[in-house]
Amino acid sequence: QVQLVESGGGLVQAGGSLRLSCAASGRTFSRNAMGWFRQTPGKEREFVATISWSGGSTYYADSVKGRFTISRDNAKNTVYLQMNSLKPEDAAVYYCAARPNIAALSTRARDHDYWGQGTQVTVSS
Repeated sequence: QVQLVESGGGLVQAGGSLRLSCAASGRTFSRNAMGWFRQTPGKEREFVATISWSGGSTYYADSVKGRFTISRDNAKNTVYLQMNSLKPEDAAVYYCAARPNIAALSTRARDHDYWGQGTQVTVSS
């Protein structure tokens, strides 16, 4: 079992930046590919970014490519999402998620076994 806790959300003006953190505890974290997803009311959970267990591979949704950066520090059991040049359409609840141990990257929410409680990101125009 992996427990995930997100933090770092908040209110920011369009064009601003936020860094989200996801702290993991429980079973070994360093072998789990991790992802960030987001969701707005009435919509399905949307893929944002994912990173391999080693940190050597990353993949982004087209909507955030070039603005967001996913990274991880396995020594701290933490995954980050640096969000720059935020737009009003980036506003959502952001969730981090973990794939099963040593599983490959996936952009599909259903492929992730563990989820955090989410952190709200609000972007004012």
